[in-house]
Amino acid sequence: MREELSLKLLSNSFSSAILVRVSSSSKRKTSFEIDAEKVQAAKEVLGTKTLTDTVDAALSEVIKLRQRKTLVELLFRPGALELDDDVMSGAWR
Repeated sequence: MREELSLKLLSNSFSSAILVRVSSSSKRKTSFEIDAEKVQAAKEVLGTKTLTDTVDAALSEVIKLRQRKTLVELLFRPGALELDDDVMSGAWR
Protein backbone atom coordinates (compact mmCIF):
# COMPACT_ATOMS: atom_id res chain seq x y z
CA MET A 1 0.00 0.00 0.00
CA ARG A 2 1.36 3.40 -1.01
CA GLU A 3 1.38 5.91 1.84
CA GLU A 4 0.40 9.42 0.82
CA LEU A 5 1.51 12.42 2.81
CA SER A 6 0.02 15.88 3.17
CA LEU A 7 0.92 18.94 5.19
CA LYS A 8 -0.98 20.19 8.20
CA LEU A 9 -0.61 23.69 9.61
CA LEU A 10 -0.22 23.47 13.39
CA SER A 11 -0.19 27.15 14.22
CA ASN A 12 -1.93 30.29 12.98
CA SER A 13 1.04 32.46 13.92
CA PHE A 14 3.48 32.99 11.07
CA SER A 15 6.49 33.15 13.37
CA SER A 16 5.62 29.77 14.85
CA ALA A 17 3.87 28.18 11.89
CA ILE A 18 4.77 24.53 11.69
CA LEU A 19 3.80 22.25 8.85
CA VAL A 20 3.81 18.53 9.60
CA ARG A 21 3.20 15.48 7.51
CA VAL A 22 -0.11 13.72 8.03
CA SER A 23 -0.32 10.13 6.87
CA SER A 24 -3.42 9.00 5.04
CA SER A 25 -2.77 5.35 5.87
CA SER A 26 -5.22 5.45 8.79
CA LYS A 27 -8.16 4.33 6.69
CA ARG A 28 -11.33 2.63 7.87
CA LYS A 29 -14.18 1.00 6.04
CA THR A 30 -17.50 2.86 6.13
CA SER A 31 -20.85 3.00 4.42
CA PHE A 32 -22.80 6.10 3.38
CA GLU A 33 -25.10 7.39 0.66
CA ILE A 34 -23.47 9.57 -1.98
CA ASP A 35 -24.65 11.53 -5.03
CA ALA A 36 -23.42 9.59 -8.08
CA GLU A 37 -23.44 12.68 -10.33
CA LYS A 38 -21.25 14.61 -7.87
CA VAL A 39 -18.89 11.65 -7.64
CA GLN A 40 -18.57 11.51 -11.42
CA ALA A 41 -17.94 15.26 -11.64
CA ALA A 42 -15.35 15.05 -8.85
CA LYS A 43 -13.62 12.13 -10.59
CA GLU A 44 -13.24 14.27 -13.71
CA VAL A 45 -11.91 17.25 -11.76
CA LEU A 46 -9.56 15.23 -9.55
CA GLY A 47 -8.49 12.70 -12.18
CA THR A 48 -9.42 9.73 -9.99
CA LYS A 49 -10.94 6.42 -11.02
CA THR A 50 -12.41 4.83 -7.90
CA LEU A 51 -14.90 6.10 -5.36
CA THR A 52 -12.39 5.63 -2.54
CA ASP A 53 -9.68 7.57 -4.38
CA THR A 54 -12.18 10.31 -5.25
CA VAL A 55 -13.41 10.77 -1.68
CA ASP A 56 -9.85 10.68 -0.34
CA ALA A 57 -8.64 13.23 -2.91
CA ALA A 58 -11.63 15.49 -2.23
CA LEU A 59 -10.97 15.41 1.52
CA SER A 60 -7.31 16.23 0.90
CA GLU A 61 -8.35 19.21 -1.25
CA VAL A 62 -10.63 20.53 1.50
CA ILE A 63 -7.77 20.32 4.01
CA LYS A 64 -5.38 22.06 1.61
CA LEU A 65 -7.99 24.77 0.98
CA ARG A 66 -8.17 25.51 4.70
CA GLN A 67 -4.36 25.70 4.85
CA ARG A 68 -4.25 28.12 1.91
CA LYS A 69 -6.94 30.29 3.48
CA THR A 70 -5.00 30.41 6.75
CA LEU A 71 -1.81 31.43 4.97
CA VAL A 72 -3.60 34.13 2.95
CA GLU A 73 -5.13 35.49 6.16
CA LEU A 74 -1.61 35.70 7.61
CA LEU A 75 -0.43 37.70 4.61
CA PHE A 76 -3.15 40.29 5.19
CA ARG A 77 -2.77 40.48 8.98
CA PRO A 78 -0.81 43.62 9.89
CA GLY A 79 2.44 42.75 11.61
CA ALA A 80 2.13 39.01 10.96
CA LEU A 81 5.16 39.06 8.69
CA GLU A 82 8.10 40.68 10.40
CA LEU A 83 10.16 41.54 7.33
CA ASP A 84 12.82 44.21 7.49
CA ASP A 85 13.40 46.94 4.91
CA ASP A 86 16.37 45.11 3.37
CA VAL A 87 14.21 42.10 2.59
CA MET A 88 11.32 44.14 1.24
CA SER A 89 13.48 46.45 -0.91
CA GLY A 90 14.44 43.53 -3.16
CA ALA A 91 11.10 41.74 -3.04
CA TRP A 92 9.57 43.36 -6.12
CA ARG A 93 12.55 43.39 -8.48
